[in-house]
Amino acid sequence: MRSRLIGILAALAVFGLIVAACASKETPGGGGTTTGPAFESELIQSGVLKVGSCLDYKPFESVPPGGQPTGFDVELTNAIAENLGLKVEWVKQNFNTIFTAVNQGKFDMVAAAVTATGSVGQKRAQTVDFSDFYYNSQQGFTVNTQKTPDIKTTDDLKSGDTVGVQQGTTGEQWAKDNLTPQGIRIKSYPAAPQAFTDLEAGNIVGVINDAPSSAAEVTNRPSLQMVQQIDTNEKYAFAFPKGTTALVDAWNGGLKEVIADGTYASIFSKYFPGVPVPAEFQPA
Repeated sequence: MRSRLIGILAALAVFGLIVAACASKETPGGGGTTTGPAFESELIQSGVLKVGSCLDYKPFESVPPGGQPTGFDVELTNAIAENLGLKVEWVKQNFNTIFTAVNQGKFDMVAAAVTATGSVGQKRAQTVDFSDFYYNSQQGFTVNTQKTPDIKTTDDLKSGDTVGVQQGTTGEQWAKDNLTPQGIRIKSYPAAPQAFTDLEAGNIVGVINDAPSSAAEVTNRPSLQMVQQIDTNEKYAFAFPKGTTALVDAWNGGLKEVIADGTYASIFSKYFPGVPVPAEFQPA
């Protein structure tokens, strides 16, 4: 895989020079946006992959006090990067601005439990390029069982209730599409843990959020329980600046290899114990 990546990147280095030459002829004031191929050329030269993530979304990505980034996305990203001979540098970014930031060159790719399917995925695909899928997810509905023990599903919510979501997520979109028409208020937060903290305090009635993340959040919050999982056909992918086709292809090759050699299954079992590794991610 490394020799394959070198070949791809060697071509990109040449292409990057062409892009730079063309860019020098552009009319000033055109927005100053760096092109995808230029990002790839810089990545090859440095050998460092800068990865944007909110880093506060357990079990996918988080940073323990005084520690290094950890989580399913983090370990999988590190494994693929190592396979490609790249080192990873993590960059913290709010999720609701993360796709704009990657296209502005603040980092080379996004690893942040990014849904790449459905209407949300189609909208995002207009801004970024996606890798192959690497995870299937559902939305979870969490309530405070000490304050609202009778709420078991979203059908039990009533007009005027407030439900928390994270900004820019498919959970936010699902809530707006399905709960707002019922008179339910949606409160958006920059980070998912903030919504769960508000739920603990009784400031909101429930939280709509990715099920794996919700399960991790309620572990140390005894008053909270995820009472419903909602199938929304969500599949996660890594996101790259628009036009970085060669980098995406190389990354997909690295993903296939860590699946084939069992690395993916090992990481999956670590962060989702007791959950069978999906067939499409089983070792060859």
